[in-house]
Amino acid sequence: MVQRVAWAAVLVEGAMVGRIDRGLLALVGVGPEDDEASARRLADKLAALRVFGDERGRMQHAVGSVGGGVLVVSQFTLFGDVSRGNRPGFTGAAPPAQAEPLVDAVAERLRSHHGLPVAQGRFGASMAVLSHNDGPVTLLLEV
Repeated sequence: MVQRVAWAAVLVEGAMVGRIDRGLLALVGVGPEDDEASARRLADKLAALRVFGDERGRMQHAVGSVGGGVLVVSQFTLFGDVSRGNRPGFTGAAPPAQAEPLVDAVAERLRSHHGLPVAQGRFGASMAVLSHNDGPVTLLLEV
């Protein structure tokens, strides 16, 4: 899931571990079928997404063309399943040993291949994610 934001930050135990100004907040869930190719496709899609307005307010610009950054936050709860009861099950999420390197791969490709400023949350930590949504614009991306 990705949101266009005026700013976003992530805190762990009250300390800020990542912050961006204008840009994208990417909540990244990893499933068991995901791999390095999935991480590359997601990073490329995030970098190319035209969700920032032009002079007429039409969504024409990608995050890099407006000088924005990306805050990448691991979010296994995107795989929460409540189809059987009210307590979510997370068996659809990849195990941490698979998920963590793929979340890192998304962030690294955004930095190295697309030249974007990237901040990250802390994998496996209890995080407070703060953001000021811009629009709001929220999209679910599946790659």
